Amino acid sequence: LILRPALPTESERLWQLIYVDPVWKKYDAPYYPHEQEELESFRLGTMARFIEGDSALLIDFEGEVVGSVSAHWEDRATRWLELGIVLYSDQHWGKKIGRRALTLWLDHLFKSQDVARIGLTTWSGNPRMIRCAESVGMVVEGRLRQVRYFEGVYYDSIKMGVLRTEWEANEFTIQKKY
Repeated sequence: LILRPALPTESERLWQLIYVDPVWKKYDAPYYPHEQEELESFRLGTMARFIEGDSALLIDFEGEVVGSVSAHWEDRATRWLELGIVLYSDQHWGKKIGRRALTLWLDHLFKSQDVARIGLTTWSGNPRMIRCAESVGMVVEGRLRQVRYFEGVYYDSIKMGVLRTEWEANEFTIQKKY
């Protein structure tokens, strides 16, 4: 498993993974609409970000693109960095691919960014994401109760994070697992 920038020739395939039968969206904030972007617009926006590779990379598992990781500044002035991770197909879920990718991404972000903490936001309807984040040392830092309404049910928004000091203290143990 490696994290890598996208190649320009992968734009159509990545667009298909994101917009054609997006099973991943069932767990990745499904309460927000997922509107299909035209391929050309995708190439100029999201795909350019994947090619650049500074804030988004592809998850390449055994030579196949299976997902992506990303990071964005919630507030650059206060060095508040948040990350995201997506495995596009359910055939890759439950194989610890996400855990391995999240470990690599956190390690990269802590080595390349001057931040004390890296965060992640998910929802209580995605227990796999919560377990994945916990498995690499992230902890639940906050819970906004019943603020996500989806298909007639209220869910909690879950804020998770890991401090640089925690990551560095546990880095060898976490990476040794994978």
